[in-house]
Amino acid sequence: MAIAYISLGSNKGDRIGYVQQAAGLLGADEKISIVRSSSFYETEPWNMNTQTWFVNAIVEVKTQYSPHQLLETCQRVERQLGREHKTTQNDYKDRTIDIDILFYNNDVVNEPDLIIPHKYVHLRAFNLVPMMELNADFIHPVINKKITEMHNDLENPEMVFLYGTRVDF
Repeated sequence: MAIAYISLGSNKGDRIGYVQQAAGLLGADEKISIVRSSSFYETEPWNMNTQTWFVNAIVEVKTQYSPHQLLETCQRVERQLGREHKTTQNDYKDRTIDIDILFYNNDVVNEPDLIIPHKYVHLRAFNLVPMMELNADFIHPVINKKITEMHNDLENPEMVFLYGTRVDF
């Protein structure tokens, strides 16, 4: 079984509810087992033209899926929860749920439809702070730095507020 770290975020509607539902739907899949989740964080939008803050969390999962199968499953959950995908390259919209695969074991995947590790994980405090909670010593397989080192390297880390405590799924 592979270990993957999956980011869950919502800035539309019942933000906490959507993150919880996404985790629940992923965990209900027979080929995915949620090991643990980070706390929930309320964070400022990153690289988006919106005023609505996100609720973010990361789940650590064990999965029998390949990276592409896991991506398909994440996209299915997004559709189930009403996610509207952008229509143009820079057309980012508020979303009920956004699910990103941050890491899959120590694998590196660089294909048009899937990039693992996530190409922006090292730049986003809203990914690095919950990852520090789950596995601070995890080493990025491309950058070759620990999660804590990448967080320390951020020039202007956006504010990340603890929104709530960890929820068991």
